[in-house]
Amino acid sequence: VQARNVIAEIRGRDLPEEYVVVGGHLDSWDLGPGPHADGAGVMHSIEALRALKALGLRPKRTIRLVLFMSEEVGGVGGKEYALQAKANHEQHVAALESDRGGFAPVGFSASSATLARVAAWKPHLSAAGAGKLFVGGTGTDTQWLEEQGVPSFELIPESRHYFDYHHSASDRLETVDPEQLKAGAAAVAVFAYVAAELGVAPVSSVR
Repeated sequence: VQARNVIAEIRGRDLPEEYVVVGGHLDSWDLGPGPHADGAGVMHSIEALRALKALGLRPKRTIRLVLFMSEEVGGVGGKEYALQAKANHEQHVAALESDRGGFAPVGFSASSATLARVAAWKPHLSAAGAGKLFVGGTGTDTQWLEEQGVPSFELIPESRHYFDYHHSASDRLETVDPEQLKAGAAAVAVFAYVAAELGVAPVSSVR
């Protein structure tokens, strides 16, 4: 069947045609309703934009929320988003995916080259309790943007119990701690705002 990504954004005040993407994927695994995989990532992203709007913060660049469809069956929504972004000549500054559950945030992962370019972000991310930067991959849905050269990241929560629930019938709403979920949303909000305000340092500046 035809499925669609869900997109919303806060337009940037100075550079509205430059985009910072935050998102999660809408579909879940068949065995359970999927609050950790990936309802939490969806809510992190929605709440991040809601919080910024409620605070009256209008970022320098546009922050775009993307709820990707069909991640579990091949990342179809993420791939299509990247294809359309390229066809429309959209300039993406950074992309963040949350797809590791609704646990307390620890930090963010990205390639070593990308992390070197965002060193200035660390004090701000630390203030949100998510200042650890890990060398690693990005999410399934944002990998397509990364292949186009977009600096891409993944939210890293505390992970001891993630695989107790991941893709199982145990992935149910009552397993999500509301306070930890809120903390993850706050970390995504800070990430998005900092990325939109500061941008990513040029490659030449970190050599």
